[in-house]
Amino acid sequence: MNNPRLEYLREKVKQLPKEPGVYIMRDKSGKIIYIGKAKALRNRVSSYFRSVEKHLEKVYKMVENVYDFETIVTDSEFEALVLECSLIKQYTPKYNILLKDDKGYSYIKITPPPYSRIQAVLQKQENDGCTYLGPYMSSYVVKQTVDEANKVFMLPTCNRKFPQEFRKGRPCLNFHIKQCVGLCRGRIGEAEYAARLEEALDFIRGGSARALERLEEQMMRASENLDFEKAAQYRDRIQAIQRITDRQKVVSSKAADADIVAFTQSDSATAAAVLLFRNHRLVDKKDFVFYESGDLPAFRREFLLSFYREDIPRVIEVDGDFEDRELTEAYFSQKMGHKITITVPQRGEQAKLVEMARNNASQRLSHEVSRTGRELSALDELARLLGLGAPPSYIEAYDISNIGADTIVGGMVVFEGGRPQKKYYRKFKMKTQLTPDDYASMREMLFRRFARYEQEKDTGEGFGRLPDLILLDGGKGHVAAIQPLLEEMGMNVPVFGMVKDDRHRTRAIAKDGGEIA
Repeated sequence: MNNPRLEYLREKVKQLPKEPGVYIMRDKSGKIIYIGKAKALRNRVSSYFRSVEKHLEKVYKMVENVYDFETIVTDSEFEALVLECSLIKQYTPKYNILLKDDKGYSYIKITPPPYSRIQAVLQKQENDGCTYLGPYMSSYVVKQTVDEANKVFMLPTCNRKFPQEFRKGRPCLNFHIKQCVGLCRGRIGEAEYAARLEEALDFIRGGSARALERLEEQMMRASENLDFEKAAQYRDRIQAIQRITDRQKVVSSKAADADIVAFTQSDSATAAAVLLFRNHRLVDKKDFVFYESGDLPAFRREFLLSFYREDIPRVIEVDGDFEDRELTEAYFSQKMGHKITITVPQRGEQAKLVEMARNNASQRLSHEVSRTGRELSALDELARLLGLGAPPSYIEAYDISNIGADTIVGGMVVFEGGRPQKKYYRKFKMKTQLTPDDYASMREMLFRRFARYEQEKDTGEGFGRLPDLILLDGGKGHVAAIQPLLEEMGMNVPVFGMVKDDRHRTRAIAKDGGEIA
């Protein structure tokens, strides 16, 4: 292993207590790269620096980058678990399992009567007098469902307050295009509206054959009138509703409010699938792929702690046991203020649901492997066309935009393994080049980018990583302007330009001195 600090780390471990606590691994720049908890700190931390060649790939890479570590002693293993989760959420270390937590769950909100509204929301508010359906993992599905329910049953979506604003102003466009019953006219009684609302909620909860029949009639009518665009819109609505209702046909007599979690692995990746049951119905599904494999019990634990931040169901059923299951139960129970149970079903209906979740994980993994194969083939072909020695795994592309007379902005996008890495996208507002000049602006942007490399190369990510290929939005002139700069800065990175046609589509690839068709 190429870590010159290994002996230092082994000696430092000997000073640790055999007490519960949290350990924090840092790289050479001081950045936190991994956080874990231990029942006995000395035993756990020392395991990372012994027999390092036997570690799984992820652990091996992490240990290779450890420059130093620190520990926090706690009074109990439970306190260590709570602190571990808090620190991981705060610092998002590179080698911990991290799930995007920017959107969270989505809910369907029913405002208080009279004249309740149905709305799609991202957060559940406590004690606001509203009723909520959910949680759902897909905000798109929730919005699609609410939109269709409001359209099919012609419920108002405007900002007017009823009955206070009856007969104040003209009906909006939705009334005239028959997507709203026109409640604002004051001609719909409270009982009639409540019945219409209940029909919409019945559709949302369990599907509605009547609603589907109505859409199918409208689709056929549009098709007969040769309005194929409108017919396609109705078809899309029908399919969206059917996706919801089909999902809700899966019913469990035992899974009242439970999540079913299962995993599957290949040699290089792990997939997880979560099925959400609410009121005995399967209401949503979410799956994930992580490009690491091995030690599935440890993976289960990390995944659950990362996935369940809020709205934890009373029952979580997983496809296998893992270390600290009872401790994790206690932690979740404390967060929610009531008992949370984590079980491993072995037989019966619940075991079949676990198998269903595992099949979903397997399908996602197969799809991901197939997709990865196509992307790698494309990179092989790109390497062949450009005459590169190896497929470019890490690609950076640059463009310049002149916004108005005095604002020039450059953009950098990043692809790894053929996939966009949006967290590394950057914008550069020109500081020295203040007049439109693509070549000079491109030079300033690339200079600033690679100056940051010299400052951050110890991190090995973001600006601290050298690309395998640079693509410029421009022709051979752009390439000729940039290559001397890179050579001057000591950056041996191949550079090519993307020549666009009149429709701004890539017509050819440019290099210094010519074009490649």
